[in-house]
Amino acid sequence: MEYRFFKGAQDLPPRIVMLDGSGSLSFDVMRWLSEQGIPLIQLDYTGNVISVIGGAGFAIDPAKVQWQIDTRNDPDRRLEFCCQLISEKLSSSIRTLTDVIPDSKARTVAVSRCEVGLTKLSQGAVGTVEDVRMIEAAAAAAYFNAWKGLPLKWRSRWKYPVPDDWMTIGPRGTAGKGYVPTNRNAKHPVNAILNYAYGMLSSQVHIEAVASGYDPRRGVMHHDRDDADAFAWVFDMIEPRRAIVDAAVLNFVIETPLSGADFV
Repeated sequence: MEYRFFKGAQDLPPRIVMLDGSGSLSFDVMRWLSEQGIPLIQLDYTGNVISVIGGAGFAIDPAKVQWQIDTRNDPDRRLEFCCQLISEKLSSSIRTLTDVIPDSKARTVAVSRCEVGLTKLSQGAVGTVEDVRMIEAAAAAAYFNAWKGLPLKWRSRWKYPVPDDWMTIGPRGTAGKGYVPTNRNAKHPVNAILNYAYGMLSSQVHIEAVASGYDPRRGVMHHDRDDADAFAWVFDMIEPRRAIVDAAVLNFVIETPLSGADFV
């Protein structure tokens, strides 16, 4: 598809985003971009900015970044943002539970925990962001507990044997150093698939953030992370979408026979 833009036209884009592209640009093109104030942003496949040409020399929209800063620095606005974010996440989690997880006591508990959290958030029964995080954590624990024990299908087990605990979906976290449960370095196939899917979601949200002019490092809810290089805004924005990814993964692993040859 070809797009043609003219100097000073009303339909000039605020920015042009090139995802993992190849080729070459002339100096005339770079001068034209600078004259029209249009940044050309080149991203790699994960969403990281490789270069910005033309415009003001950076990819962000100053007004949107200022909104990120102001919302983070205002306790009331930050709390309102976090309540809305986690409310969307809990609502999405309920849909995944009811649409994908078979009826069980654990599912009933998980749905109830999410509904209680939604009620608290909507009624303003929280005073700090930490309160919101506690509601999210309690709902997440019940949510993933509802997954446990769901049977998985394995083919050619005589040729590619798998551990007994791979026959069903296990806990989300596995023991890490010091026996502290962690989601990293998954030791169960479903957790490995989830980690990969979340990574792809993170890349997609990162690309969307840069393309829209937000600063991917300026989070609101996740601003306090210890990792200075963390893309905190991306961590914020993926929260409401996690349960959508969960539903896709669950539908796949429940219905599709797996093979021990697919995992190390």
